[in-house]
Amino acid sequence: MKTFINVLLVAGLIVFVACGGGEKAPKKEQKNQTAKTGQAASSGLTEFQLQNGIGPITSKLQIGEIDPAKVKAGEATYKAKCTPCHRLDKRLVGPALRYVTLRRSPEYIMNMVLNPTGMVKEHPEAKKVLAEYLSPMTDMHLTVDQARELVDYLRNAAKEGKEKNIPEVPLFKSQQQ
Repeated sequence: MKTFINVLLVAGLIVFVACGGGEKAPKKEQKNQTAKTGQAASSGLTEFQLQNGIGPITSKLQIGEIDPAKVKAGEATYKAKCTPCHRLDKRLVGPALRYVTLRRSPEYIMNMVLNPTGMVKEHPEAKKVLAEYLSPMTDMHLTVDQARELVDYLRNAAKEGKEKNIPEVPLFKSQQQ
């Protein structure tokens, strides 16, 4: 009986060691990359599109410092085109936008502004936001330059919000405390 138990222990030890393999588990970054690749493949979108949206902005932009002239022009566009549905610090028809530049890339924001119909039709994150707010974003027929100015206005709004400790309004109700 002792021999039988010893044989089982040795066999179990051999199986345990053999199954351990020589490969290390993937690092967190590698796991995230694998998840992104899988999500891109399952959605039919490229990794760039997953991160930066679907629309006329198809490559990373050189953003640089916040441009005061663009902020001013972007503020005028925001007041004229965005305020019927958005506030900086309050949910309305659409989400609060003060900290959108901390959640989304400039390219994503521009693609959402320039191609809202395509985004809610094809992009998984835009679909989630549509499911939360139930009203698709209207195409405002902005130019690429106007969308870029809007990004600087929103970047500046986020910077001011952080400086003044303005709390972020969660994108989804489930994130509210």
